[in-house]
Amino acid sequence: MMSAHTRRPISAKTFVGLVIVAVQLLPVYVTLTVALKGQTDLSSVWVLPAAPLWDNFAQALGAGKLARAFMNTTIITVAATALVVLLGALAGYPLARSRSRLNSVVLGFILAIMMIPALSLLVPLYVLMNRLRAISTFQGIIPVHVAFNLPLTVFLFTNFIRSVPRELDEAAFLDGCSVYSIFYRIMLPLLKPVTVTSVILTSVAVWNDFQYSIYFLQKSEMRVITLAINGFFGISGSNLHVGSAAALLSIIPVTVLFLVLQRYFVSGMVAGAIK
Repeated sequence: MMSAHTRRPISAKTFVGLVIVAVQLLPVYVTLTVALKGQTDLSSVWVLPAAPLWDNFAQALGAGKLARAFMNTTIITVAATALVVLLGALAGYPLARSRSRLNSVVLGFILAIMMIPALSLLVPLYVLMNRLRAISTFQGIIPVHVAFNLPLTVFLFTNFIRSVPRELDEAAFLDGCSVYSIFYRIMLPLLKPVTVTSVILTSVAVWNDFQYSIYFLQKSEMRVITLAINGFFGISGSNLHVGSAAALLSIIPVTVLFLVLQRYFVSGMVAGAIK
């Protein structure tokens, strides 16, 4: 007879899940071990130091001017995410409810835009922003992020709204609601899952952006998180340990955001991608 304390073998799904978690956390662990060591510590990156050097985090905030970079990144991320979600919802509602040929063409055009490599538009975009004197300004970089993150958001909102019964709109219309009232009073409360999904996807993309920021944010006072971290690495020399500390600090806000909103994320992704 088996003892009550006998452990059951780990199932294949659990084992695969643990392996995936370990692989995902491995870079974070290596970054942490490097961030807690000094430049003279040549021990393996797999081993935590006996005496952790927390001063690297203070240097990242001070010498690396990470606090200013955090503020700039937060302003850009919040503004761009709010505009993307608002415009995505406003565009997704008529595209989902009106099945006209024109709307089908518009939706197809939006999907086609998603297939264009963003960096292929870098040169003409830089020329345009330079003519508008929008280099190294919030009003220049925020519309760039909105433009490149909006197509996916419109696609998610459109498909999510299509899954909402049209009878709700018809009943509200018979009760005297206008199209705007139906959208704001009835539709918006139902869009929480896909809204959260769009917020997470957009905010993470904007927060981690490097390819646009390095070209369009050239002034030191406009540096964002990714550029601040990049500043610890150069041709003349680099500070890997302080740079690793800065990288760990930079992932805290988006990690917290995802943990708070994760229960809506999966349902929003599934409902937004499949009717």
